[in-house]
Amino acid sequence: MARQVFRTELTKLLGIKHPVICGGMHHVTFANLAAAVSNAGGLGTITALTQPDPEALRKEIRQCKELTSNPFAVNLTLLPMLVPPDYNAFANVVVEEGVKVVETAGHYKGLEPFVKLFKDNDIKIIHKCTQVRHAKTAERMGVDAVSIDGFEAAGHPGEADVGLFVLLTKAAREIKIPVLATGGIGTGEQLAAALALGAAGINMGTRFMATKEARIHDNIKKALVDGDENSTALIMRTMRNTERVYKNKAVEDLMAIESKHPGEFDKIKHLISGQIYKRVFQETGDIDEGVWSAGIVMGLIDDVPTVEELVLRIVGDAEEIVAQRLPGMLVK
Repeated sequence: MARQVFRTELTKLLGIKHPVICGGMHHVTFANLAAAVSNAGGLGTITALTQPDPEALRKEIRQCKELTSNPFAVNLTLLPMLVPPDYNAFANVVVEEGVKVVETAGHYKGLEPFVKLFKDNDIKIIHKCTQVRHAKTAERMGVDAVSIDGFEAAGHPGEADVGLFVLLTKAAREIKIPVLATGGIGTGEQLAAALALGAAGINMGTRFMATKEARIHDNIKKALVDGDENSTALIMRTMRNTERVYKNKAVEDLMAIESKHPGEFDKIKHLISGQIYKRVFQETGDIDEGVWSAGIVMGLIDDVPTVEELVLRIVGDAEEIVAQRLPGMLVK
């Protein structure tokens, strides 16, 4: 693992070498990928709700501990559901296993009951937000850092359609706790830009899918390399639950149904089944079979490196920009 290049509020808060986080992703961020990111000097994440039950999460956490001695996080997405998981049981496993960082997402009312639990057990909380006002609320509640998700992000980028360039700059101006840049990020140039805009680090998802350690089918990784910034689509807009996904046959079918039946989730739910998601990623690799999240950072993905190669490339490229390219532009 290379030397530390950047010391930011994020690296100091979490005790990590590089200001690079791999955020939680459904059916992607398992122990092996989380450990690889942490071993490379960043912060890896295990997604709690990918696991079928809290005890399976416990096993995944213990496996990660065997693979790395560095800090890693657990993602806990707190959303209202018709049949919600046992959030309390998942959270208790995080506490019992001594995990020191959690990445949370969802409405503040879902987060609120868990802030005291995590803080009482010295667990750092990074909360994902799509609007500055949401980040301010999370800050008041006592989270330790916020991840600002621009409209470029995969998954659920919110309903306001604000890009990261403005969103991040405003958040860094108005929020005192560390701010992470999220959405469309995959290069060292972008790490340097994020730091210049006031971020304490970057949080990447899709870019880490296209690494050798990501436990997903090679066809998915190839699709990310072959895709570009125009290879995503936005679904469930009429339900105000917008999701950015990889544009494929299943998504085209879903969008056709949604246009005829706006706001009617029951008409499309068969296409966004979690079981299909899992089957595509873990078994078939059929990129057209189901609906799966991906970000426009595909336009910047050209290879499938190891996690260590990717992290060191990003940090090294950012260092070159900050130390050499930008100083050379100053008129003395």
